[in-house]
Amino acid sequence: MSDPSDIPSRVAATLRDALACPPDVIELAVITFVAGGHLLLEDVPGVGKTTFARAFARAIDGEISRIQFTPDMLPGDLTGVSIWSQGENRFVFHPGPLFANIVIADEINRANPKTQSAMLEAMNERQVSVDGETHPLPDPYFVIATQNPIELEGTYPLPEAQLDRFMTCTAFGYPTAEAEALMLTADDWSHPLDRVRRICSAAAAAAIRREARTVTLERAVADYIVAIVQATRDRGDVRYGASPRAGLALAAMARARAFIDGRSYVLPDDVRTLAVPVLAHRLVLDVAGMGYVDGTLERSRAVVADVVRGIAVPRA
Repeated sequence: MSDPSDIPSRVAATLRDALACPPDVIELAVITFVAGGHLLLEDVPGVGKTTFARAFARAIDGEISRIQFTPDMLPGDLTGVSIWSQGENRFVFHPGPLFANIVIADEINRANPKTQSAMLEAMNERQVSVDGETHPLPDPYFVIATQNPIELEGTYPLPEAQLDRFMTCTAFGYPTAEAEALMLTADDWSHPLDRVRRICSAAAAAAIRREARTVTLERAVADYIVAIVQATRDRGDVRYGASPRAGLALAAMARARAFIDGRSYVLPDDVRTLAVPVLAHRLVLDVAGMGYVDGTLERSRAVVADVVRGIAVPRA
């Protein structure tokens, strides 16, 4: 019987075998799941964001729910509603699509701001409130959201509060010419999802998450994280830097990476490697009239990378 601690590595392996997507995106998704966070994929349509999210859900073997966001969607379409039952003589709650282990939030920035905000409690508190009653969400709970670049027609920018709920943000980018040619000439016409192996049960995945939280983070590494986060607030080209929640997210991601690598302690290299995908999407740059468009996320990544280069790495 295999060691349960190698589950994250086996999940990454089956995704690499089945999908033609960047290995660093797969690694980041697995680390984000183990850390207990949520993942935001930003890219143009047609590069495989939704297929990747479905493949990840199949590997974890949890209950899957997919939400296709549209401008006319209402908050109750996500959380569920209470409907009067004549037989029971009371209101009965009917759960919405947020009630699943893996929630695929497709094109989240096509929904109106009110509906986007309905996800905040679910993502942060792992519960929803409907008609004054609180309903817990399943464990594990993992949101993989996709969004189109904001300049595309019919999109609404995600509010900063919701961006801050995503532990990490990354992009696929277009495939290389060689990879795209291989897709066109492949002899195997089966769907990529058919090649994804189910690695573990949802309960086993939840246990892995709990175990990863026990990884030791020394004070020197904690000070290193704080120095990076605070440095994002002291730059003249940043209007709003990373929040304290961002520091907690970076620490959780560093613990998860150490756990997957088989270590019981966090190294500064864990922090350096993960700082950009954890922090960049949370920054609001001080560029008049730009907002979260026209390459702002790419500029934010450059800012975080520059910040990390300027912070001295603690020595053991």
